[in-house]
Amino acid sequence: MQDCNSQTSSLPADCARDALTDVLREGAQRLLAQAIEAEVADWIDGHADLRDGRGLRQVVRNGHLPEREVLTGIGPVPVRQPRVRDRRPPGEAVRFSSQILPRYLRKTRSLEDLIPWLYLKGVSTGQFGEALQALVGLDAAGLSASTVTRLVTAWRKDYEAWSRRSLAGKRYVYVWADGVYFNVRLEDAENSRQCILVLMGATAEGKKELIAVQEGYRESTAGWLELLRDCRQRGVLIDPKLAIGDGALGFWSALEQVYPRTRAQRCWVHKMANVLNKLPASVQARAKRKLQEIWMADTKAAANKAFDQFVELYGAKYPKAVACLEKDRNVLLTFYEFPAEHWLHIRTTNPIESTFATVRLRHSQTKGNGSRAACLAMVFKLCQAAERYWRTLNGAKLLPADIAFEDGIQKCAA
Repeated sequence: MQDCNSQTSSLPADCARDALTDVLREGAQRLLAQAIEAEVADWIDGHADLRDGRGLRQVVRNGHLPEREVLTGIGPVPVRQPRVRDRRPPGEAVRFSSQILPRYLRKTRSLEDLIPWLYLKGVSTGQFGEALQALVGLDAAGLSASTVTRLVTAWRKDYEAWSRRSLAGKRYVYVWADGVYFNVRLEDAENSRQCILVLMGATAEGKKELIAVQEGYRESTAGWLELLRDCRQRGVLIDPKLAIGDGALGFWSALEQVYPRTRAQRCWVHKMANVLNKLPASVQARAKRKLQEIWMADTKAAANKAFDQFVELYGAKYPKAVACLEKDRNVLLTFYEFPAEHWLHIRTTNPIESTFATVRLRHSQTKGNGSRAACLAMVFKLCQAAERYWRTLNGAKLLPADIAFEDGIQKCAA
């Protein structure tokens, strides 16, 4: 085995990485020290006018606090913070508190963001030290299971504050709605199935945002009414142009009462699954291709033609499957009246479905969540973490209210 300290013309890759990490850590330590020194100097200069009867400054430097380490993505970085002394009487003295290095900080914010990611990925709280060691080379002995449990409790408080935030002035052109179910271990059999209602939106600039996450009851109209009315009361006053969701009747009934001018688009992924479930396995592959020909058509006329062909091909033998498709014909083809650049985003509820893939992984690892509150907090934290990476809509500038589209193309003004 080659020694990293041996004099060779070419270091092994792992030695090179270790050397680079050392350089980065030393640079981080130096920059951090400089930043803290500058912050202390600014604080003292800002209080230079405070002097005693002899003309001596009241706010002065007084050595350094004991050295401590801060866990970062490149390992522990040792820091020494200057001590500031305010010599005024106790009632007048003000304690200096660094904004760069808070008093009890032991890990960087980026590392804090990594902890919920590990939790939601299914890593046991007792294995966080090993996981962090493997990912970023950290000695994370201080991150015990109880520490992580306290973080989960903090997520619940974050959710409560977030769910009460103001939405004044918000306008969402598109919204996606879905209900996701989870098992709860510590509840009786009757209440062990929990439904979480999720509402996402796209602003007029094409940015996707998480609007609301709320516990519901089997995607009922009452649950969706409570969620949508709360959104309106907190500031979402303008009806979205289009809502995308599956066939759950509760959402659509509630939408008509709260945002009656919003158009409906049924999710094609859910609809295809429902139709195929009513067909024998021997014909599902061909039927799936026929269904895809409908929503992949370039024009609404072509989509209707493919729709009619599906009905003619399967109507006699499989009437239940065809009836399932036909009853939503109009709301399955609404997307043709919106910009073609957005069709990829508005034909399905995939923006929500893909986000919950990680939640379901965590759910399977833990054999169901311990409590309803913990489940709701976990769902919220995952959505909030995923929101940073949601892609902007293709053709980010969305349609103004007075522009009409046909087959995805803007209509010419009369």
